[in-house]
This record gives sequence, C-alpha cells and structure tokens, in this order.
Amino acid sequence: MNPVLGIATSLLGQPWQWRARAADARDAAMDGGDLVTQLLLARGCPPDALEAHRLPSIRSFMPDPSCFRDMDRAAERLADAVQAGEGIAIFGDYDVDGATSAALMVLILRDLGIEARPYIPDRLLEGYGPSGDALVRLAREGATLIVTVDCGAQAFDALAAARDEGVDVIVVDHHKCVSALPHAHAIVNPNRLDEGAEGASHGHLAAVGMAFLLAAALVRTLRGRGFFAARAEPRLLDLLDIVALGTVADVAQLRGLNRAFVAQGLKVMARGGNPGVAALVEASRLTRAPTCTDLGFALGPRINAGGRVGRADLGVRLLTTRDPEEARAIAAELDRLNEERRGIEAVVQEAADAMTGSDRRVAVVSGIGWHAGVIGIVAGRLKERLGRPAIVIAIDDQGIGKGSGRSIAGVDLGAAVMAAREHGLLVAGGGHAMAAGLTIAADGIAAFADFLELRLADTVDRASANRALLLDAVIAPGGVNPALVEAFDVGGPYGMGWPAPRIATGPVRVIRADVVGNGHVRTVVAGDDGRSLKAMAFRHAETPLGRALLGAGPDRRLWLAGRAKVDDWNGRTSAELHVEDAAWADRP
Repeated sequence: MNPVLGIATSLLGQPWQWRARAADARDAAMDGGDLVTQLLLARGCPPDALEAHRLPSIRSFMPDPSCFRDMDRAAERLADAVQAGEGIAIFGDYDVDGATSAALMVLILRDLGIEARPYIPDRLLEGYGPSGDALVRLAREGATLIVTVDCGAQAFDALAAARDEGVDVIVVDHHKCVSALPHAHAIVNPNRLDEGAEGASHGHLAAVGMAFLLAAALVRTLRGRGFFAARAEPRLLDLLDIVALGTVADVAQLRGLNRAFVAQGLKVMARGGNPGVAALVEASRLTRAPTCTDLGFALGPRINAGGRVGRADLGVRLLTTRDPEEARAIAAELDRLNEERRGIEAVVQEAADAMTGSDRRVAVVSGIGWHAGVIGIVAGRLKERLGRPAIVIAIDDQGIGKGSGRSIAGVDLGAAVMAAREHGLLVAGGGHAMAAGLTIAADGIAAFADFLELRLADTVDRASANRALLLDAVIAPGGVNPALVEAFDVGGPYGMGWPAPRIATGPVRVIRADVVGNGHVRTVVAGDDGRSLKAMAFRHAETPLGRALLGAGPDRRLWLAGRAKVDDWNGRTSAELHVEDAAWADRP
C-alpha cells in the first residue's frame, strides 16, 4: 500500500483518501492504465457515458428546452414580441451570471432585429432583484415585455406592480423557490418546486445556461413560423463564450450540460469573436487562450467589479458592444475598479477575520459601514479558512444589513436562508445550496444566527466529519511537469462539482521557503532523487501547513498534496504544485 494512504491526520487535520475506491475507479471492462478514464470514473461519470464526457459537446448534453415548465410559453411570447417589433427590456442581476444572462438575451434579440434595453440595478441603491418602481418605469418608457434574468422568481410585489401596469414579464432564474410563485407570464426555473423530473435534473445550471436554452427555444419557435425564410438564423453557438463565463463565475457545478457549455465556450472565446470578451482577456493580461480557471479568477472578478464598486451596467455594456475601442475602454475601467475592489475587500476581510473566534457551526459576522459590494468575497474567504459556512453582513446607517453567505459541500445554505425568511427573521433572502443573499434589520442578526445554529448544526457536523482530502494520483516530484498537467487537462473542464485532479508527491525536503504577497508561502522542495519542484501554498503563512513549510529543517521530509499547474512566467514553461495540505513523512 502506498504510504500516502496511511495518513489519517495531516497538518491541516484531515485524512487523505483516494477520490474513488479502486473497485469503483477500475471497472473490469475499462483500461486501468487510461488516466483520463480513471479521472472521469472517479468523478461519477457512468461507464457508458465516458466518450460523451471525454469530449463534451452541446449535442450530447442539450435537453429539449420544452422539458422545462413555462419554456414554450416564454418562447411563444418572445416570438410574438420579435415579430411585432415590441419594446423589450432585459432586467438582470449585478453579478457575472446576471450580466452574462442579460448580455446573451440582448445579443440574440439583436440578431433577430430587436434592440432590447438592458437594465442592471445598482447594488447599493436598489438592491437585489426587480423592484416595482424599476419595472413600472421600464414599462412607461416603452417596454411591453420585460425579461428578468438571474432574478425574479420570488419578486411578488415587483411583478404585481408590472402586471398592474399592463406589461408582461418572463422570469428566467435558477434560484430556489418556495411553493408559491409570483404572477408572471412565464417563470422558467429548473428549481421550481413543481418542475418536472427532467427539468429539475438541470437544477445546477446557472441563469445564463437557462437563458441559452430560452434563446434556443425562441429560435426554434420562429423557425416554425417561417421567420427565417428571408434572413439568416442566429448562430447560437457563438454565444457560448459568455455562457461559459457566467457558468464558471457563478460557481455552478460543471457536470452534464454545464461541462459542454464551458468546454465549447472556451473554444469560442479563443477565437476572440466578441469584442468585449477579447478586451476583457487583454485587460486581464492573459497572453494565451483563457482557461476555465481564468474565467473564475481573472475575467469574472473584473466583470463583477462593475456591480460591486462601480457602475452596475458596465459588464453588460462590455459584452454587447460592437466597437472594439469602446470595449477596450470599458475593460480598462473594470480592471481599475477591480483593483479598487481589492483594497476595499482587504479592509473588510481584516475586520471580519477578527470576529470569527466563536465555535458556532455557521459563522455570522457583521459590521457597520462595511462595503456591501465585497461581502460575498469575504464570506468565501471565511468559509475556506474556517471550513464551515460563513455569512458576512454590511450594516448601513439606517440599521439595515445586506448579507452574503457561502457554504460548504453538504450544507444547503440557500434553503436555510429561505426558511429564516419564512420565519420572519429576514426582510428578504434566498439563494442556492452553496451561496445565499439576504436583507435583515441589524437588531435581528443575533436571532438569525441562533436560528442557523439550530437548523444547521447537525448538518455542518456531518459534513465536517466526512471531510477528507481526496487524491487522484501519487506522483514522484520529478514527474510533476507540464506533460502531466496536459494529460490531466483532457479530463476537464474542471470546477465546482467536477474537481481538478489532486496529487500527492514526496517525500520531499524543503530547500527554500519564504512568505510573499498576502500571506502566501513560496517554496522549492526536492525529492530523494534530487529532482526539485516549485510549490506555492496560498494564504497559508499563518496555518500549520505554512509554518511547517517555513520551519522544516533539512533533515525533515514531507508529503505534499495539491494541484499541479503550468507556470509560464517570462515565457518559460514549467510546472509547480499549488499546495493544499502536507503531512510529515518521518516522525520528529
């Protein structure tokens, strides 16, 4: 047995296990030496679907859009509006999923001859989701049809106001719903409680994925009416770059159709056909075709920066402009705002970190004057550091708190927040399993925290008890090279629900280690054969892992676990390990 499998408690207090047991990962009918096959099987791919998952295509995974409730009704109403030349407004959320969803609808309608008006609410002044005032204003300014994207499934008052104004509303959303739904012309949401089995099986789609399916249903409806007898059909696949961006940035699970969206969307993005996406890649200082990781950590945060600390509509404007010069100007502004966001985030992060000393299963922290645009990022950082769900609440000078939460695998935070709202503890709230948003009176935060503790304590305990670092392979230090990363990439794209391969390597000795940046440990290690390897442990300078790397003497040996990455700094291609955990290979 490999010695790595004997690690019951690592430096970060977790056991190391194979991602899939040998019997699961090495089916007798499969070639046990096929690395990609083992990666796919270990991530739950059925043996009879291996080929579809090796090269995920839209054709292989695309459902009939009609399987979703209200999809045909929504497509028919949109087709009527297109043929009649009606005024259409697209109301989106201010995050990346909302921006990409709105942009997709604007672009498909533009190709059909309609210049729809996008509307993104201001995060601080208007808050999340459609308001009655905004919908009524859009109606009075000429919209006879409003499509809300990434929001609206629980906007009872706003949709009632729109109905009273005589405007039709189509809701395209993916957030969890309660049994009651607001009145709308159509509500397309795979997470409706009354959704059929096939539609509900796509509940992991981001809103931009649902918008793409609506666009497909719309084109099909117009085709059936003979609309394209004298004009070309839109190329729906050309929109997959922004579908991929929204899907990854919203941390949607990359399984099934989402894998196809991202795999094919990255190919579209590499061609640079959308001026806004191309400008965003340039502003992110990428000198190669973007990867899935780039969507989440380089492109997505810049789109988000407009909604967090700048103008909320910048993302939609960037993704829908035809003018490359305008695109470059907007992308540069988003890049500047992203840097500003980093500074604001650091201040809130430091304050939030200082408040997390309790042993509650759900960390709930709040502060007066915190910037509401960065609380989601801070909540994510807290969740990663604490290993439990975290909610960060920014309280304004009126005593109203805006909160954002992030959860861990196995704990449905969105459902808990919706339950708290139904119990009268929140002004508003909702979300999905891994993330949630809420509005709360400041004097109700303590009661809300108590409610979450009672509701989620057992669930968090079970999720924490089952926590283990899952490994896909054990590789000698000299084998961690660009060829290994390239081999792993064939099993991608990787992300939420389809994790990137994690390897263990060692035993190694630390040759050099220091702290760089914001608490990152940079190190060079060498195996017993003398082969060296660069490694980084991000934000671990003050953890047992970081202290071990910094303090290990030449006589101590470690196993390292993490993900192999290609480092192409200064045009030189090599590999490095992004360390997530370590264990002593010898005893003190």
